[in-house]
Amino acid sequence: MRVLVLWADERSPNLGVRALARGSRDLIRTVWADAEVEFADFTSRPPEVPWGRVRSLVRERATGRLGMKRWLEGFDLVWDTRSGDSFSDIYGSHRHSVMSGVHEFAVQAGRPVVMSPQTIGPFATATGRMLARRSLRRSALVFARDPVSGRAAASLGRPVDAVTSDLAFAIAPPARLAPPRDVIVNVSGLLWQENPHLDARAYRDAVTAIIRMLLARSRSVAVMPHVLDSHDRDNDVPAVDALTSEFGSDLEVVAPRDLDDARAIIAASSVLVGSRMHACLNALSTGVPAIAMAYSRKFAPLFDAIGWPYSVPPEASGSETAERVLEWLGDPSLAQSARRTMERGRAAMSPIRPALESLSLPS
Repeated sequence: MRVLVLWADERSPNLGVRALARGSRDLIRTVWADAEVEFADFTSRPPEVPWGRVRSLVRERATGRLGMKRWLEGFDLVWDTRSGDSFSDIYGSHRHSVMSGVHEFAVQAGRPVVMSPQTIGPFATATGRMLARRSLRRSALVFARDPVSGRAAASLGRPVDAVTSDLAFAIAPPARLAPPRDVIVNVSGLLWQENPHLDARAYRDAVTAIIRMLLARSRSVAVMPHVLDSHDRDNDVPAVDALTSEFGSDLEVVAPRDLDDARAIIAASSVLVGSRMHACLNALSTGVPAIAMAYSRKFAPLFDAIGWPYSVPPEASGSETAERVLEWLGDPSLAQSARRTMERGRAAMSPIRPALESLSLPS
């Protein structure tokens, strides 16, 4: 059994992308224990698939010069994660078109393609909706990780096979724990600089206000990147460096080596205040409370579905955001609520296995 996992990679500097890869692999192997899983993402491009441009993909489909069709035929199943939140046109038409093109050519190669648990939509353009409609209708199975995404798929003519939760809940708990810590703050390098999601200055003010208030209340604070250092502009390390320049030795810097290390660090903490969604999900999937600084539609529906209401808008005033966070941290039921949320998240993944077992695979 060979499975191709698209748009996730266990070597990505983005630990959220690694969580999608690990959750995919672990979940697939609950159905096919001996499955050989191969990952393909923008950072690990197979030479047979020229997905730099849509035109290149179409040319390869017509000429077969690189062997894309033969390569895709070498898998029994294609598991399309769309990076968790990229089945949408909010990140631009190019990304959506390339991902949809690879999905289409996998179907044309005769492979069943499964849309793994993910955010579906929003689609702001007619072209974006057309591509989404075709991907959905050509999929053997479609899973949404929240009810809003489920409704988005239904509105495009293809109801989902199940509403589940995020793939982080398919990852086994850490085998070991790091030394115990109090509050971990995950700061986002994406939001720290000018970005299309929110006012970067307001975000920086909110993060610094949260840290300042925590320290004033004698809480121990560690800052942690969830996108590791790389040549990519979107990494969290410069934002961590900026905070340590401001707060100095009052802050501990925790630099995880990989996903296992990050999950061990988070699982040993009292609480995480996170801006990256998968930093929060790595907390909740290990039973640790996470206060999310939610900046896009992908946060609230997912968290609401598993009964986790603790998120703040990071574009609000810094003091207002910090006061809300501190109020929640004082809730004595927070830890117990996180453990219940972990159980709900894991239970939400249960429809996937029987659905995969029912698939008709190529002989």
